[in-house]
Amino acid sequence: MGEHGSEKRVSPWHVPVAVEDVAEIGQHFDLVADADTRAAVAEVAGLRDVPRLQADFEVTRQGAGLRVAGNVSATVSQTCVVTLEPIANEVEERVDLLLLPRPVAEKQRAETGAKDEPREVKWNDPEPLIGGVVDLGALATEFLILGLDPYPRKAGAIFQPPAQAQPDESPFAALAKLKKGQDAR
Repeated sequence: MGEHGSEKRVSPWHVPVAVEDVAEIGQHFDLVADADTRAAVAEVAGLRDVPRLQADFEVTRQGAGLRVAGNVSATVSQTCVVTLEPIANEVEERVDLLLLPRPVAEKQRAETGAKDEPREVKWNDPEPLIGGVVDLGALATEFLILGLDPYPRKAGAIFQPPAQAQPDESPFAALAKLKKGQDAR
């Protein structure tokens, strides 16, 4: 359990890469998730199944940090929001991230528990590189989840709302009948 009783989610796919393990010219990674990993990713992502999950990354040094660029691709089985039938979708996500170690001052503030004004985060800010290691499996899992269609719909599926019973009947119809009965007295 994490702080305040909340449980921190952990990625089921781990491919840790340390800065010092990456050659000066960079390194290419072709990752393919095995069946157990795909099943665990499906559970974390709320999917029926993940028949295919792979990623290819170019990892290069950027000073004390790393740049990770490449693609995550997968075949996922979701549930159609209209028919509730299984539907297969392809996910293709481009990744281009710069990961840098946290500045020493920020690290010291976190360790001492000092509370300064919150730092404003900008869109193109680098991601934090914690402990000099990036987990490519966790990164691939995150980008897969970001690329999922939140409302998957089977081709040609059309929502048909249920027919209403009797439009004049409302929760207040019974009250109206009671009132009519009282008025007749």
